[in-house]
Amino acid sequence: MGGLKDRYIRFDWAIKRLLRQKANFDVLEGFLTVFIGEEVKIVEILESEGNQQTPDDKFNRVDIKARNSKGEIILVEVQNTSELYYLERILYGVAKAITEHIHLGDTYKEVKKVYSISILYFDIGKGADYLYVGQNKFIGVHTNDQLVITAKEKGAFVQKSPAEIFPEYILVRVNEFDKVAVTPLEEWVAYLKSGVIKENTTAPGLQEARKKLQYYSMTDAERYAYDEHLNAVMIQNDVLGNAREEGLAEGRAEGLTQGLTQGRAEGRAEAKKDIVKSMLSNGLSVEQAAKYSGLTVEEVESIK
Repeated sequence: MGGLKDRYIRFDWAIKRLLRQKANFDVLEGFLTVFIGEEVKIVEILESEGNQQTPDDKFNRVDIKARNSKGEIILVEVQNTSELYYLERILYGVAKAITEHIHLGDTYKEVKKVYSISILYFDIGKGADYLYVGQNKFIGVHTNDQLVITAKEKGAFVQKSPAEIFPEYILVRVNEFDKVAVTPLEEWVAYLKSGVIKENTTAPGLQEARKKLQYYSMTDAERYAYDEHLNAVMIQNDVLGNAREEGLAEGRAEGLTQGLTQGRAEGRAEAKKDIVKSMLSNGLSVEQAAKYSGLTVEEVESIK
């Protein structure tokens, strides 16, 4: 990075605040175009009970819910720390998005395809790649061919692939990326991982990000809030990492699956307390500690 003026705002902060603004849609559109693999134009950012930023919303933490020019719905979420039932949660989020946007009196034809994109800064499991895509395809058990559905629309027969209708899940395992960034996709993942954007980049969205996501273009108040967010994320990751190692060690020592599970569970419970204590000792308010840890204000008060 070329100096102070080239320090860029982390994507998890930008997507919650800056990329929701129409003036910055070009950054978001570039990101989506690269990860979905076709040109995306955002028509609007949707608000619903699925992506409200409320402290007691334990089911949905979608950062952006958008509608593109094809009427499809795109969910984007950045997850900094491990979550036990992450796949179940993104499935719930997609199902909710589908049902929220079909109204009484509509036909099933109004069901729109949903894309779910997860930017993950934790190890979700085993796998050699940094990008995984899940898509519904109907495969012949004996013939291995893909089923294509034929339907009559406006007097003509049209063919549809199930993939045009069923949701698509994209998981970006940021920490697994260790390549030299050459393609637009690699450049985007490099930015997600380290905040680096090449000066001569031609990747969709990243040219615009270089102009619009500069740290020193924020006001003092915005920079303070942003630095506080980074601090909270680092504390949370450190404490969770230590607790997880202790849980794993305890499980190995007992040599039993039960011991391993118990160690992890106890580690997670203690991690919550340690996160809160660390946040408070680093100057965060009770309300901020509650927001970042997912606890209620009363629970934070009881830990103090």
